[in-house]
Amino acid sequence: WLNTGDLGRCDADGYFWLTGRKKELIIRGGHNIDPAVIEEPLHRHPAVQIAAAVGRPDAHAGELPVAYVQMKKGAAVSEAELVDFLRGEVGERAALPKEVRIVDEIPLTPVGKIYKPALKKREAKGALEAALREAHVSFRSVDIVDDAARGLAAQVVLDSAGTADAARQVLGRFALPFTISS
Repeated sequence: WLNTGDLGRCDADGYFWLTGRKKELIIRGGHNIDPAVIEEPLHRHPAVQIAAAVGRPDAHAGELPVAYVQMKKGAAVSEAELVDFLRGEVGERAALPKEVRIVDEIPLTPVGKIYKPALKKREAKGALEAALREAHVSFRSVDIVDDAARGLAAQVVLDSAGTADAARQVLGRFALPFTISS
Protein backbone atom coordinates (compact mmCIF):
# COMPACT_ATOMS: atom_id res chain seq x y z
CA TRP A 1 0.00 0.00 0.00
CA LEU A 2 1.04 3.57 -0.65
CA ASN A 3 0.31 6.29 1.90
CA THR A 4 -1.19 9.00 -0.33
CA GLY A 5 -3.18 10.90 2.30
CA ASP A 6 -6.44 9.92 0.62
CA LEU A 7 -9.41 8.68 2.64
CA GLY A 8 -11.59 5.94 1.27
CA ARG A 9 -13.75 2.92 1.83
CA CYS A 10 -14.11 -0.52 0.35
CA ASP A 11 -17.65 -1.57 -0.58
CA ALA A 12 -19.16 -5.08 -0.31
CA ASP A 13 -18.08 -5.87 -3.89
CA GLY A 14 -14.44 -5.04 -3.15
CA TYR A 15 -14.41 -1.69 -4.95
CA PHE A 16 -12.47 1.18 -3.37
CA TRP A 17 -14.06 4.62 -3.21
CA LEU A 18 -12.03 7.78 -2.58
CA THR A 19 -13.98 9.97 -0.17
CA GLY A 20 -11.62 12.78 0.78
CA ARG A 21 -8.18 13.79 1.95
CA LYS A 22 -6.70 13.20 5.41
CA LYS A 23 -5.18 16.68 5.22
CA GLU A 24 -8.68 18.17 5.10
CA LEU A 25 -9.83 16.57 8.37
CA ILE A 26 -11.05 18.97 11.04
CA ILE A 27 -9.59 17.93 14.39
CA ARG A 28 -11.75 19.11 17.27
CA GLY A 29 -10.49 18.07 20.70
CA GLY A 30 -8.97 14.89 19.28
CA HIS A 31 -12.16 14.06 17.35
CA ASN A 32 -11.53 13.69 13.59
CA ILE A 33 -14.30 15.26 11.51
CA ASP A 34 -14.57 14.57 7.81
CA PRO A 35 -15.71 17.83 6.13
CA ALA A 36 -18.03 15.77 3.91
CA VAL A 37 -20.26 15.15 6.98
CA ILE A 38 -21.05 18.89 6.85
CA GLU A 39 -20.76 19.55 3.13
CA GLU A 40 -23.03 16.78 1.85
CA PRO A 41 -26.15 17.94 3.75
CA LEU A 42 -25.47 21.53 2.66
CA HIS A 43 -25.30 20.44 -0.97
CA ARG A 44 -28.76 18.91 -0.55
CA HIS A 45 -30.21 22.22 0.68
CA PRO A 46 -32.26 23.78 -2.14
CA ALA A 47 -30.66 27.24 -1.74
CA VAL A 48 -27.00 26.12 -1.70
CA GLN A 49 -24.91 25.94 -4.86
CA ILE A 50 -21.47 25.13 -3.35
CA ALA A 51 -20.42 24.29 0.22
CA ALA A 52 -17.09 23.78 1.94
CA ALA A 53 -16.21 23.03 5.57
CA VAL A 54 -12.88 23.88 7.19
CA GLY A 55 -11.44 24.05 10.69
CA ARG A 56 -11.16 27.38 12.50
CA PRO A 57 -8.21 27.42 14.92
CA ASP A 58 -9.38 27.35 18.54
CA ALA A 59 -7.21 27.76 21.64
CA HIS A 60 -9.16 25.10 23.57
CA ALA A 61 -10.45 22.55 21.03
CA GLY A 62 -7.71 22.76 18.39
CA GLU A 63 -10.20 23.46 15.60
CA LEU A 64 -13.90 24.21 15.32
CA PRO A 65 -15.84 23.38 12.16
CA VAL A 66 -17.01 26.31 10.04
CA ALA A 67 -18.98 26.00 6.80
CA TYR A 68 -18.87 28.30 3.79
CA VAL A 69 -21.71 28.38 1.30
CA GLN A 70 -22.29 30.01 -2.05
CA MET A 71 -25.97 30.42 -2.75
CA LYS A 72 -27.83 29.67 -5.96
CA LYS A 73 -28.90 32.72 -7.97
CA GLY A 74 -32.03 34.24 -6.45
CA ALA A 75 -31.96 32.00 -3.35
CA ALA A 76 -32.45 33.60 0.02
CA VAL A 77 -31.65 31.89 3.30
CA SER A 78 -29.88 33.15 6.40
CA GLU A 79 -26.80 31.75 8.06
CA ALA A 80 -28.90 30.97 11.15
CA GLU A 81 -31.40 29.01 9.03
CA LEU A 82 -28.55 26.95 7.54
CA VAL A 83 -27.20 26.19 11.04
CA ASP A 84 -30.71 25.07 12.07
CA PHE A 85 -30.94 22.91 8.93
CA LEU A 86 -27.61 21.26 9.78
CA ARG A 87 -28.77 20.47 13.33
CA GLY A 88 -31.22 18.03 11.79
CA GLU A 89 -28.79 16.64 9.24
CA VAL A 90 -25.41 16.24 11.00
CA GLY A 91 -25.42 13.27 13.36
CA GLU A 92 -22.12 14.02 15.11
CA ARG A 93 -22.51 16.79 17.67
CA ALA A 94 -18.81 17.68 17.40
CA ALA A 95 -19.18 18.09 13.63
CA LEU A 96 -21.97 20.66 13.83
CA PRO A 97 -20.44 23.93 12.54
CA LYS A 98 -20.20 26.79 14.99
CA GLU A 99 -20.88 29.15 12.10
CA VAL A 100 -22.04 29.06 8.51
CA ARG A 101 -20.68 31.86 6.36
CA ILE A 102 -22.51 32.89 3.21
CA VAL A 103 -20.07 34.24 0.62
CA ASP A 104 -20.52 35.63 -2.87
CA GLU A 105 -18.00 33.17 -4.29
CA ILE A 106 -16.16 30.20 -2.85
CA PRO A 107 -12.55 30.24 -4.11
CA LEU A 108 -11.85 27.64 -6.79
CA THR A 109 -8.68 26.25 -8.33
CA PRO A 110 -8.06 26.77 -12.07
CA VAL A 111 -9.66 23.35 -12.70
CA GLY A 112 -12.80 24.21 -10.71
CA LYS A 113 -12.16 22.43 -7.39
CA ILE A 114 -12.85 24.21 -4.10
CA TYR A 115 -9.64 25.85 -2.86
CA LYS A 116 -9.86 25.20 0.89
CA PRO A 117 -6.45 26.69 1.81
CA ALA A 118 -7.86 30.17 1.13
CA LEU A 119 -10.77 29.46 3.50
CA LYS A 120 -8.44 28.02 6.15
CA LYS A 121 -6.25 31.15 5.94
CA ARG A 122 -9.33 33.36 6.34
CA GLU A 123 -10.43 31.44 9.44
CA ALA A 124 -6.94 31.43 10.98
CA LYS A 125 -6.60 35.18 10.47
CA GLY A 126 -10.03 35.82 12.00
CA ALA A 127 -9.40 33.57 15.00
CA LEU A 128 -6.03 35.14 15.84
CA GLU A 129 -7.28 38.70 15.36
CA ALA A 130 -10.26 38.01 17.63
CA ALA A 131 -8.04 36.46 20.33
CA LEU A 132 -5.61 39.41 20.22
CA ARG A 133 -8.47 41.93 20.45
CA GLU A 134 -10.04 40.02 23.35
CA ALA A 135 -6.71 40.20 25.20
CA HIS A 136 -6.42 43.93 24.39
CA VAL A 137 -3.23 43.41 22.38
CA SER A 138 -2.88 46.22 19.85
CA PHE A 139 -1.69 45.04 16.44
CA ARG A 140 -1.27 46.45 12.94
CA SER A 141 -1.72 43.25 10.98
CA VAL A 142 -2.08 39.48 11.08
CA ASP A 143 -1.08 37.63 7.93
CA ILE A 144 -1.38 33.89 7.38
CA VAL A 145 1.27 32.54 5.04
CA ASP A 146 2.35 29.20 3.64
CA ASP A 147 5.62 28.20 5.28
CA ALA A 148 7.41 25.39 3.43
CA ALA A 149 8.68 23.83 6.67
CA ARG A 150 5.76 24.51 9.03
CA GLY A 151 2.62 24.68 6.88
CA LEU A 152 0.34 27.63 7.63
CA ALA A 153 2.04 30.21 9.86
CA ALA A 154 1.02 33.58 11.29
CA GLN A 155 3.03 36.76 10.88
CA VAL A 156 1.85 39.35 13.41
CA VAL A 157 2.90 43.00 13.37
CA LEU A 158 2.25 44.78 16.67
CA ASP A 159 1.64 48.47 17.24
CA SER A 160 4.34 48.65 19.90
CA ALA A 161 7.08 46.37 21.20
CA GLY A 162 5.64 46.57 24.74
CA THR A 163 2.85 44.16 23.89
CA ALA A 164 5.05 41.36 22.48
CA ASP A 165 4.90 39.25 25.66
CA ALA A 166 1.11 39.52 25.82
CA ALA A 167 0.87 38.63 22.13
CA ARG A 168 3.09 35.56 22.66
CA GLN A 169 0.82 34.37 25.47
CA VAL A 170 -2.27 34.71 23.28
CA LEU A 171 -0.79 33.22 20.11
CA GLY A 172 0.93 30.41 22.00
CA ARG A 173 -2.48 28.89 22.85
CA PHE A 174 -3.05 28.07 19.17
CA ALA A 175 -1.49 25.17 17.27
CA LEU A 176 -0.20 27.54 14.61
CA PRO A 177 3.43 28.68 14.34
CA PHE A 178 3.87 32.45 14.48
CA THR A 179 6.36 35.30 14.29
CA ILE A 180 5.94 38.69 15.96
CA SER A 181 7.43 41.99 14.87
CA SER A 182 6.83 45.68 15.61
